Amino acid sequence: MLLGRTKSRVRFHHAPSFKDINILLSDDESGGVDRVDSPLKPSICHRTRSSVKFLLRTLSQSPFRECENEAAAREDPGLGISIPGAEKSILVYYTSLRIVRSTFEDCKAVRSILRAFRVPIDERDLSMDSRFTDELMRILGLSEKSKLTLPMVFIGGRYIGGAEAVRCLHESGELKKYVEGLPPAEPGTCETCGGYRFILCEECNGSHKCYNEKAGFRSCTSCLENGLIRCPSCSPVPL
Repeated sequence: MLLGRTKSRVRFHHAPSFKDINILLSDDESGGVDRVDSPLKPSICHRTRSSVKFLLRTLSQSPFRECENEAAAREDPGLGISIPGAEKSILVYYTSLRIVRSTFEDCKAVRSILRAFRVPIDERDLSMDSRFTDELMRILGLSEKSKLTLPMVFIGGRYIGGAEAVRCLHESGELKKYVEGLPPAEPGTCETCGGYRFILCEECNGSHKCYNEKAGFRSCTSCLENGLIRCPSCSPVPL
């Protein structure tokens, strides 16, 4: 019995022969000009060069270059904000609250970077004393409704910037030049407060309430709202 002839499903694709070598060589000799057979299907070289251009464009807009531009612009002393009386230390306004995690991590990272230089650091926690907030607003010349971005760093009485500026200066090695003229920090921690800069109020024992036989309970006028007072041994002096 003869079997019927079935149609083959194997498809043969045309492969370039040796006569196509001249075309390939002509592309290389033409100075690297892309040869596109169809305007709808660009060649592999065209796609590769497009990817390279995109990568270079992305790197040109990287945050490291933005940091370099920011640091270069800060070299002009007329652009900065200076604080009289703070020329021999680092002044850091930060917060210890963890409500906004990114802000807390930025404050923690900046304090860790600055502490490694072992120079005097005046750390002012806005969440512990609201008067630090008013102080910073007055230094920056901002109104009460303005929003603050923490941390804010002053080195030698000169405004440096926030977390990104400190990181970029530290990675480029420029931050070390800012702190070279500062005196070394005294070893050890404060025996009175243990380095916390605040202690319990002796008048109200941290309750922020005092009892008077005539007026009854009243708010303590000697401490902050949280029942703390600044450490008399190491607390920062108000500016």
